[in-house]
Amino acid sequence: MPKAIRFFRSVPRWLLVRTCFPRWRGLSTGALSCIELAETAPPPLPTPEWVRIKTRLSGVCGSDLAAIACQGSPYFSPFVSTPFVLGHELVGEIVEVGAKVPVQWRAGMRVVIEPALSCAVRGVEPPCRPCAAGEYAHCENILQGSIKGGIQTGYCASTGGGWSEATVVAHHCQLHAVPPALSDEEAVLAEPFSCAIHAALKAPRGKDATLLVLGSGTIGLLTVYAYRAAGGQGRVLATARFPCQAEMAEKLGANEISPLRPPGELYRWVLERTAGASSDGQAGVYQPEIGKPVALGGADCVLDCVGSSQSIDDAMRLTRPRGTLVLTGMPGIAVGVDWTSVWYKALCVQGSYAYGWETLSDGRTLKTMQLALEFLQKSGGALKPLVNRTFPLAEYRAALAGAFDAGRNGAFKTVFEVQ
Repeated sequence: MPKAIRFFRSVPRWLLVRTCFPRWRGLSTGALSCIELAETAPPPLPTPEWVRIKTRLSGVCGSDLAAIACQGSPYFSPFVSTPFVLGHELVGEIVEVGAKVPVQWRAGMRVVIEPALSCAVRGVEPPCRPCAAGEYAHCENILQGSIKGGIQTGYCASTGGGWSEATVVAHHCQLHAVPPALSDEEAVLAEPFSCAIHAALKAPRGKDATLLVLGSGTIGLLTVYAYRAAGGQGRVLATARFPCQAEMAEKLGANEISPLRPPGELYRWVLERTAGASSDGQAGVYQPEIGKPVALGGADCVLDCVGSSQSIDDAMRLTRPRGTLVLTGMPGIAVGVDWTSVWYKALCVQGSYAYGWETLSDGRTLKTMQLALEFLQKSGGALKPLVNRTFPLAEYRAALAGAFDAGRNGAFKTVFEVQ
């Protein structure tokens, strides 16, 4: 029987891991955790419109880590079905084709999938409002149709996931063929790269714009590269926690990178580079009686690729009046965030979740995943070094321990190689 890494619902275990994880990380993958490597039967094709895929590589996402560590928001809890096999970032090979799948999809083809489980995937007609508008990642029928509840592959009991020897099933509308020139290591980045592109296209691309990317983990680095690949000519500032992240951010298109600094120092660093300096020499940074410093000025667009309470608060303070703040990192439950700057500076705050359809400056309209594969083909292998930790499923505890410590240990994207 093939094996897979499964997440199962247990409120006592979830509470235990959530409480103890900050001091005892190993608990999140141990005997008392909510995950297990267990024998798993291959999922059946839900309808004849589906295909079966044998995973080659499957990435570890920050959302996977949040689920495993039980540190995320319970917001999505009603919308998943358990036990589910983890892994929504994957490249694999079609090994079975349903009778009603279009002829363009054949056994032996190498594909990536869009994990969103939309109305089209579920066979729901008529489609909900978001799906009808092409915004299928925001489907309102995620508990309906031919499969069990789940917002994405990798969080649904019916589909399987990439962290599995037991295959994963996907509707044909989720499929994208991998160009022959792309390596598996590049192709497995297509899903997170799509998320980064979807966010980067919300930023101004003119040469006079200044962007600030908070966080140079995988999503932050992909966002920097996505902005440049999409023709962004503005000045890109970035923050990086570790030297390896700073070095990679520069290679991928950031103009200047700041290491971790206390808020006041970071704010001054940003304002000195964004026309926020004042005539009194304080660089537009002022300290109230209590709390964090206040910045007058800031970047035209801040992309928060961390999603922590601190980064969200910093992002609000570092966006210029009437500027744009894009929340790209999965935020969870923010604590201690002062929203005064959003109100006072009339900021445009946008969430950026997953992907959809993009309209480009040349007039083309195409899916974000198609654009990601196009950019990857033109990248000359620039993103391949991001996949620098590979593990078999059997070593999942070591893989996840390393992923939790990414950056500090030199890791960017951790992936499972499935035999």
